[in-house]
Amino acid sequence: MERWQNRVAVVTGASSGIGAEVARKLVSAGVVVVALARRLERLEQLRRELPEERRSQLHIRQCDVTDVASVDAAFDAVQRELGGVDILLTMSLDTVQQVLQTNVMGVVHCSQRAFESMRQRHSAGHVVLINSIVGHYIFNPLPGSQQELNMYPATKHAVTALTELFRQEMREFKTQVKVTSISPGLVDTELVPLAYKRLPMLQAEDVANAILYVLATPPHVQVH
Repeated sequence: MERWQNRVAVVTGASSGIGAEVARKLVSAGVVVVALARRLERLEQLRRELPEERRSQLHIRQCDVTDVASVDAAFDAVQRELGGVDILLTMSLDTVQQVLQTNVMGVVHCSQRAFESMRQRHSAGHVVLINSIVGHYIFNPLPGSQQELNMYPATKHAVTALTELFRQEMREFKTQVKVTSISPGLVDTELVPLAYKRLPMLQAEDVANAILYVLATPPHVQVH
């Protein structure tokens, strides 16, 4: 992770779960982190939980990734205050009404702005999209599971397609930007329906460790 020390990572959905864990680990690795989420109070709590000497590395901002104006304001601030984006990590933090907007359009809005920043500065970068195993096959929901799960696989299949399209786009423009999709199984977060709680689950730290492994690969290594 030495190549990313003092570089800027934007983490969406950073108020809890995988996003919060990734933000913590990136800060510990010496990365400057911009944590975005709707719940500002949770971001403030995240900063308080960091070692005092590391808190200045975490910049927090309230942002709704389903709102283009909110995304633009956040990335404009990153460009103005920190010089641009080097790493983008998109997480899911969904409600019934927002699952489509968050998982698809939120990814598109944030990725477009991150790519723009990286290309303008001709800098190396890495975009990591948090996908899911259901982005590769359709599963049968358990009885009693929430209705938004019916839409969830469709949005994650879209992320699978977007990942490859983004990768081809970055290659066409001859950039130094890598694009990776991480597809975990069931992760024990506050969003998991009760019907799934009895199943074996990954922890947020497991996914965060996988993300840091991908970011630590040399520039010539592409992890799909």
